[in-house]
Amino acid sequence: MVHHANFHFENGKQVIERWDQIFRAISAEPRRQLVVSLLDHPPDESVPLPESAISPTVPSDPKELRTELVYKHLPMLTEIGLVRWDSDPLVASRGPRFDEVAIVFDALHARATEIPDSLVIGYQRLEEERQEAL
Repeated sequence: MVHHANFHFENGKQVIERWDQIFRAISAEPRRQLVVSLLDHPPDESVPLPESAISPTVPSDPKELRTELVYKHLPMLTEIGLVRWDSDPLVASRGPRFDEVAIVFDALHARATEIPDSLVIGYQRLEEERQEAL
């Protein structure tokens, strides 16, 4: 019985850490945009960068974003298995654990009509999902 309890404790710690990693991963807009772009493409297809990480409502400087992607965002997402990427040309594709982050966005998009306006208005993808549901 002690072994069983210990297994649940260790597994529980791992699950908590995975959730923490997922929420850290989606805490920045370029990473959220990249995940949505990958969701919009077939699973075995890569997406061009920095274009696929640019917010359609608040575009950023592509050169600056490219640097941030290469030195900050892509290494973080790769380290936890969410994406793979290549530098020439700069592209990203789904990593071995991409489904762990995909389910978060699938759930949000499926319930877009229930999300408060303060989290939808100005966020193009959720606005589109809300319109399609009506």
